[in-house]
Amino acid sequence: MSRIQANILLLLAGAMWGMGFVAQSTAMDAIGPFLFIGLRFAIACISMLPFAIWESRASTARLAPRDWRNFGLIGLLLLTGMAAQQIGLLTTTVTNSGFLTGLYVVMVPFLVVLLFRQWPHRVVWPAALSALAGIWLLSGAGEVSLQPGDWLTILCALFWALQVIMIARSAAHTGRPVTLAVTQFGITAVLALAIALVMEPFDLSAIRAALPEILYAGIFSGGIAFTLQVVGQRYTTAPQAAIFMSTEAVFAALFGALFLGERLPSTGFAGCALIFAAILAVEIVPALRPARRAVP
Repeated sequence: MSRIQANILLLLAGAMWGMGFVAQSTAMDAIGPFLFIGLRFAIACISMLPFAIWESRASTARLAPRDWRNFGLIGLLLLTGMAAQQIGLLTTTVTNSGFLTGLYVVMVPFLVVLLFRQWPHRVVWPAALSALAGIWLLSGAGEVSLQPGDWLTILCALFWALQVIMIARSAAHTGRPVTLAVTQFGITAVLALAIALVMEPFDLSAIRAALPEILYAGIFSGGIAFTLQVVGQRYTTAPQAAIFMSTEAVFAALFGALFLGERLPSTGFAGCALIFAAILAVEIVPALRPARRAVP
């Protein structure tokens, strides 16, 4: 696969994730967040399982126990991130959720410093300030009082950042991206459904009412998009991958306006621009002016 083809895959994943914010928001008019997550990723797991089986049969290398443990950890990170994002959508907008989730691109270098003592490019620090300023503008440019859903979405971005780091450290050498994707889908589905059975009502009529959103989120923004992410990242550079993946924020705002009638004030647009600029700067500038000890 060429780099251009890989970047197109990541762009498609971003579009599917952006539309997925709309499905995630409207589905909770009928069912609870954990039931939605569980059903969504059960469908994602089933839809991608045949491809994982084919990949396993075509592969000559066996996965070591450490690989399976890493795949399992990635699944737990996916579950935790999805739970924070899904519950956050109860008290925040699709547009806010899309842009705040994009903060994971800025968080990754900071976590690499904390976990592995690898120092990022100098542009990371002003980019972080830009992102914080963008959050302030997005909240109304007054006294900082983000809604609980916004804080949960920022927490979601933290788990996304950890997931990106784990995928980067686990997926490349195994050569089994679809197996990784299906493993994280299965873990997320089983645990989320278990939590839903304990904490949320289980109503078949409500599930039928939310079925279109569940199917879209399961097949497209779940199974296909997350698999495209893992596959695409194998054939393109990290800066280009992050740029294309961060377009989910743009698509979330676009689809939120088209389907939900959401509107941002001018300060909100300025905040989104600052966050998006931070996301791009932290990836583009190191590629143009590499530092001696830049984060890979």
